Amino acid sequence: MTRRHERSAAGRSVLTVVTAFGVLAGAALAGAAPAGAVPTARRIAPGVTYRQFDLAVAAGTTHAHLLTVDLGNPHVRVDLLHPGAVAARATVSRLADSAGAVAGVNGDFFDITETQHPGVEATGASVGPAVADGQVLKAAVPKGQRFGPALPPGTSTQDVFGVGTDRRARLDRLSLAGTVTTPDGALPLKGLNQYALPQNSVGAFTPRWGTASRERAVCGTDTDRAAKCSTETYEVKVRDGRVVSASDAPGSGSIPSGTTVLVGREKGAQWLRKLSVGDRVRVTHTLVAAGSGVPYAFAIGGFPVLRGGEPLSGLDDATSAVRTVVGFRGGGRQMLILALDGAAEYRSGMTVAEEADTMRSLGASDAFNLDGGGSTEMVTRAAGASSVTVRNHPSGETERPVPNGVGVFSTG
Repeated sequence: MTRRHERSAAGRSVLTVVTAFGVLAGAALAGAAPAGAVPTARRIAPGVTYRQFDLAVAAGTTHAHLLTVDLGNPHVRVDLLHPGAVAARATVSRLADSAGAVAGVNGDFFDITETQHPGVEATGASVGPAVADGQVLKAAVPKGQRFGPALPPGTSTQDVFGVGTDRRARLDRLSLAGTVTTPDGALPLKGLNQYALPQNSVGAFTPRWGTASRERAVCGTDTDRAAKCSTETYEVKVRDGRVVSASDAPGSGSIPSGTTVLVGREKGAQWLRKLSVGDRVRVTHTLVAAGSGVPYAFAIGGFPVLRGGEPLSGLDDATSAVRTVVGFRGGGRQMLILALDGAAEYRSGMTVAEEADTMRSLGASDAFNLDGGGSTEMVTRAAGASSVTVRNHPSGETERPVPNGVGVFSTG
């Protein structure tokens, strides 16, 4: 590790006090602290506090790190941490330091390995939608193409946790709406900077994608991530509204400003083959929210575990793991960010069902699961420090590069 971990001796003595999980889950008051918690929260910045505590769960004792963020504080904002390209990765500490965040945590699940597709490199791109600083970065891959644990019934890869321009946190669902218009007519756009496209579709890649190969986008099917790559593919580059080149296979390398690369598979490829160099093409795309309609300043993918104060039905109550979860209380005005410790004595973690109960005990009305295991990481920056400190122990013993995260920023 290049960053030091902090765990004070005074904190350790307090944290030896652990209560049964049933008592924790039964805490009724909003914001009630779990027994065994550090008695006072440490102020990271105006409106941002940090504390840590032990939890007794079915697998034993786990250790939690908690950030509380007051979104009503005018000096505080939350945004997406990302390395500048969708198909790229960096450690949470590097992402936070580069962006000037005072705290941060890892984000969405991502395309981490492609062992099922020999010769095809993993892109590192995230599964779900992503919005940073009010700008749409990408849309969600098909449900059958996701990485991560099984989704709870009724949830989707389009589910997000976000903060609107009204400075309120909420759970929502963001779907892609777009069109490719050519001299032969219009076709719905089914992908935006995604590592996997739906079958028989056309997807768009913009300069935000990065330099990674677009080959992975035509591998797998809507129901089977490991299925073979499509043999019927086509790629068209559009610059300033006109086709400038075409290829039978998806390419790689940076995409110049003002250029959109259209990738088609199966029927989508057949449709793109009708185009010729010089043809006019218009591509539009946006993410449409299913909820309040308030524009998002920030949004990240994962899956919901707690909604309206009630855990979702069908949550996994058997598999324990190190986890990262975000949530909110007070009508979305206060955000909770929790990351479990991956040190050997705590590595068993907790189940998704226990995660939902834990967030409810902390007063959250809604909660959202992010990537866990070796990706789980929380960082904070002490007053006057030039870089962040890693607060938990990553379970892989070193920081894992991730595609995005949740950053907390302060002007105070």
